Amino acid sequence: MLPANRRPITILTADGLNLIGEVATPIGERKGSILALHPLPTAGGMMDSHIYKKASNRLPAMAGIEIIRFNSRGTTSEAGTSEGNFGEGVTEKFDVEAAIEFSFNELRVEKLWVMGWSFGTDLALKFARDPRVIGLILLSPPLRTSELSDLEFWAKDGRPITALIPEFDDYLQPAAAAKAFEIVSQIDLINVDEAKHLWVGEPAVYRVLSEITKIVAPESLPLPTQF
Repeated sequence: MLPANRRPITILTADGLNLIGEVATPIGERKGSILALHPLPTAGGMMDSHIYKKASNRLPAMAGIEIIRFNSRGTTSEAGTSEGNFGEGVTEKFDVEAAIEFSFNELRVEKLWVMGWSFGTDLALKFARDPRVIGLILLSPPLRTSELSDLEFWAKDGRPITALIPEFDDYLQPAAAAKAFEIVSQIDLINVDEAKHLWVGEPAVYRVLSEITKIVAPESLPLPTQF
């Protein structure tokens, strides 16, 4: 865990739930902020899922990137459990919208990207439409609950989207991803050789964190391998 200003946060949703989270802010210049939407909670996904935990531990110091994480409704991590029950990717709409509002109104972010991983990519595509969001970063998108209308929205909207597609993904591999996203002309599909859905292993982690930095704070590349 590298130096950063870290503090717990509580996000209140429009339907009255308190969601727990944490923000890790650079000690120096804040070059950009990322709101992280975690993988499927019924499969163990949470705000501490390893890519997000490592992003929070490293990127504020290495790249000047603020990382905002939270547990969606009914989700548990070491920090505790958010109120409510898992909503099958439907009532989480309130969670995403509240987290975006919190980021702007309470954290005073200036440049916000929304990043989803697995289940979180569907939440991003469906619910992160706030016009203040700069764009989306998608890790291992399964397109499990996203619909054609969601992709059509982003295609018309035109904001930048980057998707990292693992070669050996369990749900959507590069060829299928290219076809599925073909209507979103502005999407940058990055196929990652030998990677898997969960991005296990330090080479995979370094690649993901480097791609995130390339989007939000490219002047901070290459990321150091020692600190």
